Amino acid sequence: MPKRVLTTESGAPVADNQNSATAGVGGPLLLQDQHLLEKLARFNRERIPERVVHARGSGAYGYFEVTDDVTGFTHADFLAEVGKRTEVFLRFSTVADNLGGADAVRDPRGFALKFYTEEGNYDLVGNNTPVFFIKDPLKFPDFIHSQKRDPFTGKQEPDNVWDFWAHAPEATHQVTWLMGDRGIPASYRHMNGYGSHTYQWTNAQGEAFFVKYHFKTNQGIRSLSSEQAAEIAGKDPNSHQTDLLQAIERGVNPSWTLHVQLMPAADAAHYRFNPFDLTKVWPHGDYPLQRVGRLVLDRNPDNVFAEVEQAAFSPNNFVPGIGPSPDKMLQGRLFAYADAHRYRLGVNHTQLAVNAPKATTADNYGRDGLMATNAYGRERKNYEPNSYDGPVETGRPLSAPLAVTGHTGTHEAPAHTKDDDFFQAGELYRLMSDEEKSRLVANIAGGLSQVSREDVVEKNLAHFHAADADYGKRVEEAVRALRED
Repeated sequence: MPKRVLTTESGAPVADNQNSATAGVGGPLLLQDQHLLEKLARFNRERIPERVVHARGSGAYGYFEVTDDVTGFTHADFLAEVGKRTEVFLRFSTVADNLGGADAVRDPRGFALKFYTEEGNYDLVGNNTPVFFIKDPLKFPDFIHSQKRDPFTGKQEPDNVWDFWAHAPEATHQVTWLMGDRGIPASYRHMNGYGSHTYQWTNAQGEAFFVKYHFKTNQGIRSLSSEQAAEIAGKDPNSHQTDLLQAIERGVNPSWTLHVQLMPAADAAHYRFNPFDLTKVWPHGDYPLQRVGRLVLDRNPDNVFAEVEQAAFSPNNFVPGIGPSPDKMLQGRLFAYADAHRYRLGVNHTQLAVNAPKATTADNYGRDGLMATNAYGRERKNYEPNSYDGPVETGRPLSAPLAVTGHTGTHEAPAHTKDDDFFQAGELYRLMSDEEKSRLVANIAGGLSQVSREDVVEKNLAHFHAADADYGKRVEEAVRALRED
């Protein structure tokens, strides 16, 4: 079999890939050496802007299989039949650190899932925690700035981290999650995934339900202590990537069981706290988990850059039967995620293989732009409506309409009978064993004790006291002891 011929980008054969063209032996290089210039220019452009958050990631392909009938709650086609399988791509990530950061760090983990359904791609962009630090997207840039590297020191600063949390009492619940045992998963395989936000399902009769997604790991929950994580990160900064890659290569395919909580839409207005508040969970006693299906990862990407770095997930990629809720953080992400991808990857990022629909075809009037690959015949029109058999609207909304009332403007969240920022953090603390509480307190004190301003320390301590008296007492004693050393 003849060897394949190395070519330039334009397809011309390359005569010499070891020596640049020069003016005589040992002379200066020639500007006419097209292969050299093209090779260096491409190398300069091999990287794209990294994600502002969730920069460090790993991913894999697999499938989702329906195991239980949920057609009474949604008419989404990929959930319409027990036994039906849909191809998926799942990207895991850390949140705050840069692309070169270690995997084994104390940080929430992204859990971004793309379903390649027959009705278009459905993106479920969640985390490994059911809650988040804030409830309004207006605060998100400030929050991330406080967690990222300081512009002067070039590293994450406890002063910034804890100062923001001191001014965000709603963060107490998520801080308790993050500083507890699940704050550092042992691997991506050994953690749960959550949709985190509240979404809407609509059935064939037009009835609406609010829904929360819970992907429970079938490998069991495993976590690392701070000491174990520091050792692993020092030995292999890519520990979670290595684990996921090798497990799938060995045929040990990780899986998760999807459960959902379903709230009839009419319940939302009268629930005892705001059900669209991302800093709170719905108690399972009120809305029990209902099994839906099984998620399995069974194929590694062939190229991490092309398929993991260029994977683009957006919460506004819905399919018929699924839609948004009034969750303010979700509403903000509906714009922010797609806009971030247009910046990082270009307006035609949806044409990249990992992002393009697989079970159907995108058919619209989007044209041109950087890196457009969707060539159309000379008779295809790029406007609608038209008289030339172009794609037309269905007239069928994806989900049920959301009722809105009141005046435009900035508003506090709607009042509910039990809507404070601390009670669920206290409930989570009281669920922990004494050993878990001790580790939680030590993790919090280790960071909070490094804060330079006493008033910032006091504000944070007040949050833990408000969540639970014992919680606050133990954290305060631990912080005081470390600050006196």
